[in-house]
Amino acid sequence: MISKWMSVIVMLVTFVNGARNEDGIQPCAKVHTSSSVVPLGSPVTATCVIREDCPLVTGQAVHIEWRLDDRLIPSSPEASESSRLSRAVISSFNHTRAILTCCIQASPPQVVAGVEIRAGYPPEAPQNLTCQTNLTNPITITCSWDPGQRETHLPTQYSLHTEMWAENENYSYKLPQGVHHYTIPRFEFVLFYDMKIYVKAVNELGETTSAPLVLEPVSSAKFDPPSIQVISKRYGCLRLNWNLSPDQAWLQSCGLLNLEYRFKSVDSTQWNDPVSVLVQNAKTPVDMCHLLHWTRYFAQIRVRYQQSPWSEWSSSQSGVTLESAPTGRLDSWMEISEDPLLKQLNISLFWKPSKRFRANGQNVSYIVLVQKRVVCSTRENYCTFSLSRSVKKVYVKAVNAAGKSSPTVVQIYKHKAHPVVLDATAVPYGNNSFLVQWRSMDSSGLSDYVVKWRPLLKSGLSHIQFDIAGQNQSSIVITGSFEPYKPYGISVYPRFTDGIGPPKTFNAYLREKAPSMVPKLHIQKTWNSDIKITWDEIPLDQRNGKIQDYTVFYWNQKGPVNVVNVDTEKRSVILKDPSVHGAVLMVSTFGGSLNGSAVHFEFQPFDEVASAMIVIGSVFGLSLLIIFIVLTCFSKHERFKGIFWPVVPDPANSFVLRLTSESTQYTHPSCDSEDPIYLSHLSFPDIPMKLSKEEDDLWINSSEETSDLGESICGSPFITEYSGSNSDSVPYATVVFSGFCNSPPPKEPHVYLRSESTQPLLEAEEPFTPKCYQNLALGGMTEEQHFFGPSHDCVPEEVADPESLWDDFPFLRALAMNDTEND
Repeated sequence: MISKWMSVIVMLVTFVNGARNEDGIQPCAKVHTSSSVVPLGSPVTATCVIREDCPLVTGQAVHIEWRLDDRLIPSSPEASESSRLSRAVISSFNHTRAILTCCIQASPPQVVAGVEIRAGYPPEAPQNLTCQTNLTNPITITCSWDPGQRETHLPTQYSLHTEMWAENENYSYKLPQGVHHYTIPRFEFVLFYDMKIYVKAVNELGETTSAPLVLEPVSSAKFDPPSIQVISKRYGCLRLNWNLSPDQAWLQSCGLLNLEYRFKSVDSTQWNDPVSVLVQNAKTPVDMCHLLHWTRYFAQIRVRYQQSPWSEWSSSQSGVTLESAPTGRLDSWMEISEDPLLKQLNISLFWKPSKRFRANGQNVSYIVLVQKRVVCSTRENYCTFSLSRSVKKVYVKAVNAAGKSSPTVVQIYKHKAHPVVLDATAVPYGNNSFLVQWRSMDSSGLSDYVVKWRPLLKSGLSHIQFDIAGQNQSSIVITGSFEPYKPYGISVYPRFTDGIGPPKTFNAYLREKAPSMVPKLHIQKTWNSDIKITWDEIPLDQRNGKIQDYTVFYWNQKGPVNVVNVDTEKRSVILKDPSVHGAVLMVSTFGGSLNGSAVHFEFQPFDEVASAMIVIGSVFGLSLLIIFIVLTCFSKHERFKGIFWPVVPDPANSFVLRLTSESTQYTHPSCDSEDPIYLSHLSFPDIPMKLSKEEDDLWINSSEETSDLGESICGSPFITEYSGSNSDSVPYATVVFSGFCNSPPPKEPHVYLRSESTQPLLEAEEPFTPKCYQNLALGGMTEEQHFFGPSHDCVPEEVADPESLWDDFPFLRALAMNDTEND
C-alpha cells in the first residue's frame, strides 16, 4: 500500500516539475530499467535522463542522486557535456516491492523521475492433486491441490484442466486468486470412463504444471456409510446383513465391492482391528466368526469400490452369540483353620475367573466337590465348609444352562512357618487402584504370591478379594471398588507347592485427609511433680488416613508454647513442667491435621499435697501399731498369744506333778482326783486289746512318725482349757497301752514308742536330742543321769534298780501309777 502511494507521489512531482511545450507538460526526466519485475535477489540497473528544457536545471550545473524508497544509493554520472545523464546499479534487489527515484541535488532535493520495481519467485508445480467423486445428487468431482511451500510474492494464476479421451473433450477452469480447489459439474465427465486431470500455475516470472492424474470417476467415489440391517446368531458367529444408502442403491450391482467390519465386546472400550472381505454386491451377507459364546458384540462396516476412499463407518448394531458350557480354569484362594475338638478343618474357599475362563452363558453358578460329593453350591465367589484332615484336595466347577466346565483342582495347603515376604507396601495407582510392592528372599518351592485385600470397615466373606502374582514378580496392580478415606487391609502370602507361608499384612488408604475427630485429653499429676497426659485411640472409621503422629502443644501462664511429638503406639506423654496451664492435641495423617479443643487445668502445689498425705499415713500407721501392741500384750486368749509366741515344749523341763526331794513313793492318783496331771503330750490311739507279734513289731520297728497317732490327752477332761487338736506343743513321745482308768487290765505288756519328730525344740536353736533329764520340780539333777531316748554322748555307768529309775522320770512314773490303778 505504501509503495502504491509512493508511485502516485512520484508521478505528481514529476508532472509538477515538468516543462511546458506545445504538446503539454512533459516530465523533466525519465528513468529506464532493465525490468520492472525481477527475481528476488537479482541485480537491477537504472538510468536517469534529464531534459534540456527542464526548468529546474536551466542555466545551472546539474547534480543527480538516486534513492531507493528513502535510502540513498550510489550512482555514476555518464560522460556528457551537460552531465544530465546518470546510472545506478543495485547488485542484489532484496525488496519484494520498492520505488527507485532520480533526484536533483537542491535544498530540499527535487524528484524529477521514478519507477516501481517488484521482485518474487516463479510458481512451483502444484502438488498432491486429488479428485473425489460425490455420488449423491448432484453428482460431481471435487479436485484439490497444494500450491507449494514457497511464497511467490507475485500474483499467480491457477487453472484446472481435464481431458476425456473417449469423448475427445477438453475443459479448462480458471480459479480466483488464492483458491486451490475446484468442483467439476456432472455433465463434463463420464462415471465409467477414464479422464486426465492436471493443474497449471502462471505468474510474471513463469508458469508450471502439476503431474497429471488419470482416473475413472466412479473409482474415486466415496460411498455413503452403509447400514447393518439384521444380526443373526450362529454357533460361535454373528451374521451381518447390510445395504448401501438409499441414494446409492442403484450401485448395488455395479460389481465387486471391498468391505471391512470391526467389532468389540460389550465390556471392551476398543474396537478390534478391521477385517477385510470382498463381496459380489451389497446383498451378500458377512459372517463374523471365532467369537466368544454368550457374549454381546457391537459391529460396524464400511465399503468402497476398487481403490476408492473408504466410506465412513456405519452406525453400531449389537448381537449375542449362542450359549455353551463354561471353559477355562478358576483362580482360587483358601483360608484354613483347624478345629482341635472335632479334629477337622474349617475351610473358606474363594475363587474368581482367570484370564482364560469364559462363562459362555448366563446364570453361572459354582459347585465344590470332595470325592464326587457336593459340599457347596452357590452363585457367589466363595464358600465355607468343613472337611476331615485326611482330605488333600477339592474341585470347583462352573455350571450354566448348557453344561459344566472342567474341574479346577484346589490343593488344601498347610501353613508353613518359613517367612519369605520381608516387607510390603501399597501406594495409590489412579482413581481406583493400588500398586502393591513387596520384597522377598529366595526360597525353593515357591510357586506364586497371593495378594488379598478387604475393607476394614465392612465384615463378611463377600468383601474379601484376591489376585495372584507370579513367583518372579515383586509388584502388582489391584483394582476394585476402592473408596477414598477408607482403610483397607492388604496381605501378601507366599504360596509354595506344599503349603502357605506367613503373610505380610498392612493397611492402606486410596486417599487421605485430616481425621474427623481428636480424642479428649485425660490429665493427671504424678508423685514426682510431673504431669501425665493420656488419650484414647481414634475410631477406625474417623481416622480418614494412617495416623502419622500425635503432637501435644502445652504452655504455662507466662512461658512460650512447647511442642512434643508422640509415637502413634503410646498415646501418652509425661510433661516435666509442673506449672503447665493448658494443652492441645493435634492428630496428623498424610492428608492433613486436626487440632482438638484446648484443655486448661490447675493443680495444688505438690509440697502441700505430699505433706498432707505423709501426715495422714503416719497417723494411720501409728494407730495400727498401738492397737496391735495392746491386743498382743493384754489379751488373755492363749490361742491369740500362741500366734506370736508359740509354746515349744521341752521334755527335759516337763513334769507330771510337783515332787519333793523327800518323796520316794508317789501316791497313785485316782481317776476322780481333782489334782491335774500336767503332760506335754500323750496320744491314745485306738489299738486292739491284743497285738499280734507282727503288729507289735510293726509298731516298734516303724520308721514313720507316730507323734500324731490317736487323740492328744491334752484334750482330755483332765485339762479343760487345752485342746489337743489345736495344740501348738510338739510331741516327743507316744505311750501306747490298752486301757484308761477303769478299763480291764491288759494282759500284754505296755508299749512305749519314741517319737521320730525332727522338729527343733526352739526355732532359733539347732535340732538336738536333750542330753539329760532335768526335773525342775526337784530343783536339780539326780546323781545318775538318765536320758529320755538313746544317746551316744551320756551313757549310764551302772544299771540301777528298775524301781529307782521312776524317781528320775516322773512323767513315766505317772503313767505307771495310772496303769497300776487300772489293774
